[in-house]
Amino acid sequence: MEPLRSEEASSEETGLVSRTRRLHDAPQPRAVLSAADAPRTLWTAPEEATVVGSGAAVTITADGQDRFRAVRKAAEELFAVGDVHAGTLAARPRLFGGFAFHDDHAGNDPWTGYPGARFVLPRVQVTYTDDEAWLTVNGVGDDTEAVEERLETATEELVELAEPGAVDSPPGVTGRERTTSKAEWRRSVTEATARIEAGELRKVVLAQALEARLERPLSVPDALARLDDTYPDCFRFLFEPEDGTAGFFGATPEQLVGLRGRTVETGALAGTTGRGDTPEEDEWLATELLDDDKNAHEHELVADAIREQLEPYAASIRTGERGIRRLATVQHIETPITAELATDEHVLTLVEALHPTPAVGGLPPDEALRTIRDTEPFERGWYAAPVGWFDAAGYGSFAVAIRSAVARADVATLFAGVGIVADSDPDREWDEVQLKYRPILDELE
Repeated sequence: MEPLRSEEASSEETGLVSRTRRLHDAPQPRAVLSAADAPRTLWTAPEEATVVGSGAAVTITADGQDRFRAVRKAAEELFAVGDVHAGTLAARPRLFGGFAFHDDHAGNDPWTGYPGARFVLPRVQVTYTDDEAWLTVNGVGDDTEAVEERLETATEELVELAEPGAVDSPPGVTGRERTTSKAEWRRSVTEATARIEAGELRKVVLAQALEARLERPLSVPDALARLDDTYPDCFRFLFEPEDGTAGFFGATPEQLVGLRGRTVETGALAGTTGRGDTPEEDEWLATELLDDDKNAHEHELVADAIREQLEPYAASIRTGERGIRRLATVQHIETPITAELATDEHVLTLVEALHPTPAVGGLPPDEALRTIRDTEPFERGWYAAPVGWFDAAGYGSFAVAIRSAVARADVATLFAGVGIVADSDPDREWDEVQLKYRPILDELE
């Protein structure tokens, strides 16, 4: 996979033009995001640069089962010819976006404006590394002079951008509407466990949706700022439709895949319990989780499946030590997995191979997906699907979009799911789903 060509391309054949400069005394990401043009983009993750995107120089969309390869093909055409001066690797042009969970995604409410796949090359992006900030302006079909003029204009606008005040308080919730009643949930879990006992399934992840009516429209930049404070070790993201009338955002602890060179980073995250009120109770809950047969079995199914999905591409696969991932409201069993690829691969090839992991889908995959479609009375949309970024070299970073919501005006739709195995108890699984709503619900109430 070749990176963008630069000076060797003539002005007549230049497609993508990109210019970058280092910023001194850059505004905070929240200020830049609040002032950005639609569609706005935010990506911030552990050990990665934070990127705020404003507008779209190019938008790539696709639908159906072939959407992963269609996005890759369109991106390769975009990046094939370019005049790019990035200044630093972190500020290079990247496409940001995500995919729908199901191949037959319809894009119905609340997912209007979110097709089966959608990726944006921001027209303007600000990139924050550990000790630097960079401004990048991208154009497609524009001449170099026009892009450089926009770089000057964007620089002046950022210099004049006022620092934001204090982060606003949550908007408040005036009402809630569930897609699934407790009685319906019990029936669904009982039917799923019966199918597992009959040998039709090994595991299936069933989810719920919760529609929260808000006292006032949500400020997504403020909500993300609060999530940054509470979940600094998670992947935080925002993706808007073209008109900016909605925002899909969240703070997910689950990495799908990261690729740099031939090194792959992923992992299994499955098995959940709450947090204790004291360090002693916290440790007791963690030990109980690791020793619990149901959760240990569910976790091992996920880890085994990820290794199997990587095997066709890998020269070697290494599994790290199983441990506990502690978040503000929950604890998970986590096993890191790394691999070295046998040949160069595009990150989207691995995204397609790994989605959906058994942590959000089930086993066998096709039967689990049919069960989810037949059981869930709502549209998953981009929930539990891959979101992230990739560049011209085919490197990138993707997370699984759990702990997430779609906000539109004064309504936010939240999503949460739980893995069902043979000995799952409907009431216990119901309680776990409610626990998984908390990261987003806490930023609304």
